[in-house]
Amino acid sequence: MRIISGKFKGKKIEYTKTSLIRPLKDFVKENIFNILSHSNLINQKINNSKVLDLYSGVGSFGLECISRGAKKVTFVEEDNKAISILKKNLQNLSINKYAELINDKIENIIKWHHKNRYDIFFFDPPFKKKNFEEVLEIFRKKKLYTRQHIIILHREINSIDNLEQNIKIILTKEYRRSKIIFAKFS
Repeated sequence: MRIISGKFKGKKIEYTKTSLIRPLKDFVKENIFNILSHSNLINQKINNSKVLDLYSGVGSFGLECISRGAKKVTFVEEDNKAISILKKNLQNLSINKYAELINDKIENIIKWHHKNRYDIFFFDPPFKKKNFEEVLEIFRKKKLYTRQHIIILHREINSIDNLEQNIKIILTKEYRRSKIIFAKFS
């Protein structure tokens, strides 16, 4: 794995792959950032944005955002092995000042993380995880987003999720075994 563009272009990212940690493939990540940068459907840019990287794993999405000029990335991951690797990645790139690292369950951070507003939300829950829909609902109800925000969901291609009550889907792209959904809170 590597950083695709920006200040740290070409730098390697340490990662692991387990039953719970599934790193975002470089070609999928590259397509996500191409859409963010060039689509007329999306008004949110990465530069100077505040990013919430949920179920962040080793942090490849958030690290890419920092490389491309994000102001701050909040990484949320409950798996200790992934957190350990994410810390190494942040240290190797010397970018700790742009990152907030939360080693806890998503459901727990919402309770005390209610004053921040985010421009970009990246949800990459384990494919079998279903309660992320409840998390979407809480973020929507607490209005933890800016006006120009964008939500990016990484899901298994065959997943059937009940998303429409909390988000308005703008665009869906399919990449082999996964799909990427771009949306806004409704």
